[in-house]
Amino acid sequence: MNKNKTNSLDNKIDYGVILPVFLLCLIGLLSLYVALTHDVLEKEIVKEMFKQCMWYALGTIAIIIIMHMRLKWIWKLTPYIYGLGIAVMLALLKFYDKDMDQLTGSKNWFRFGPLTFQPSELMKIAFVLMLALIVTQHNAKTKEKTLKTDGFLILKMFAVTLPVIALVLLQKDFGTMLVFLAIFGGVFLMSGISWRIVVPIILFAVIVGGGTIYLVTTDTGRAFLSDLGIFKAYQFARIDSWLDPFHDAGGASYQPAQGLLAIGSGGMFGKGYNVSDIYVPVRESDMIFTVIGENFGFVGGAFVILLYFILIYRMIRVCFDTNNEFYAYIATGIIMMILFHVFENIGANIGLLPLTGIPLPFISQGGSAILGNMIGVGLILSMRYQSVREPSETRR
Repeated sequence: MNKNKTNSLDNKIDYGVILPVFLLCLIGLLSLYVALTHDVLEKEIVKEMFKQCMWYALGTIAIIIIMHMRLKWIWKLTPYIYGLGIAVMLALLKFYDKDMDQLTGSKNWFRFGPLTFQPSELMKIAFVLMLALIVTQHNAKTKEKTLKTDGFLILKMFAVTLPVIALVLLQKDFGTMLVFLAIFGGVFLMSGISWRIVVPIILFAVIVGGGTIYLVTTDTGRAFLSDLGIFKAYQFARIDSWLDPFHDAGGASYQPAQGLLAIGSGGMFGKGYNVSDIYVPVRESDMIFTVIGENFGFVGGAFVILLYFILIYRMIRVCFDTNNEFYAYIATGIIMMILFHVFENIGANIGLLPLTGIPLPFISQGGSAILGNMIGVGLILSMRYQSVREPSETRR
């Protein structure tokens, strides 16, 4: 009987998702230790490492709790979670941490004593759930799909997306806004909307993207964006640093230039663990991949990327195995969230993309980001756990 219980539990838990997450968290702790050892006082190392371990522990507890939540509970709680998230984001406009605002230029942090917290990281999960709920409800009520019904669905999706985007822009957090747009894009493409609508919207997005690149890379365009108040000087400086990281290596381009030097100096196999010959600002969070590149070289960086691909692949497999529409849209949003974080962070570290302050999932220092990603993993694991536990309910 005990053996049957063990086999039943093994069927419920997807170790193909848990293992990559565990290895990424372990790599995160090792990399954070290297960054702290060379950048902060010795007494601060223990403090910061303890905080990171605490967030990993809280994330693990969140995974266990969410994994045991029944589908109907998630369904019923979603509107309240989304509403609470909007309320917290509104409160942040007034009660933001002024020290972090001066340091980062963004009003997206609460402070509780020595701890800071970024509500937008948890809002990403609430946003994923709400989009999944809206699309599932719409498709269940729509007997025949037409351009008109697809139009109504798009309006519903915009209705829950625009408040989030507006609040993030008011907090001056452009990078997080891009994450929300990536989530929206993934769910939008998977929602079953006719390609007669999807194709023109994609073309429009390409035109807008091309126009934006033109505006941020030309003097006339920058003047126009500055007059509108959309972009600030520090954001233009980041773009300049992306286009030519070594044009002002001692000033505005210091961080990306040092990052490229650190990664390049690692060569094929790296310099060895806990070696740091090149200083990179903020490498404990946004630039953590430079530590991996310098210590473990191309092979180490490729291994980290491989772990992310395995994680994404396993998430997709879980999604198909459960055969539930609501879960499918949740999985799509979470996959897009993690995938965009990985693509943007590593791309910025190796000079392919501009720096936007996006952390590397499960590796970068930062409690709110770790907790948000862990909750996402918990939702993915709940798909397998609940489908084995109550197959008939999960299919419905």
